[in-house]
Amino acid sequence: MQKREELIQHILKLSEDIYSKLTPGFPTEWLSSDLTVAQLRVMLILRTEGPVRMSKIASNTGTALSTATGIVDNLIKKGLVLRDTDPNDRRVVICKLSPVGVKLMDKLWEMGQLQMKKLLDGLSLKQLGDAAKVAEFLLNNI
Repeated sequence: MQKREELIQHILKLSEDIYSKLTPGFPTEWLSSDLTVAQLRVMLILRTEGPVRMSKIASNTGTALSTATGIVDNLIKKGLVLRDTDPNDRRVVICKLSPVGVKLMDKLWEMGQLQMKKLLDGLSLKQLGDAAKVAEFLLNNI
């Protein structure tokens, strides 16, 4: 019987091998964009959490409020993010993806779904059932 840590390391190694074998397929817009990693992180936050306060962006990215503001300012200039004030408190800045930003992030999300579909397509019905159970275990563990 393998120890818990050995099994975890084995799973991590397998997931690394899986990701290294996947061929990334990025939309042309994504490859030709000049988004920084920090800007991408902000867009992912806005994609997953919806409109959020500027302070939450700073906290989720581990940056100072002024740094987060600069990142958002650049995304606004690129037409990917919109900034507004909270109707209940005009001092609070709310950020959200623009329609162009939503479209770009949806394409990225779709790529991830296609990669996952590639992983699952070759599995038997029993293997798919087992994979669904593992996915449920992982989701429940979050």
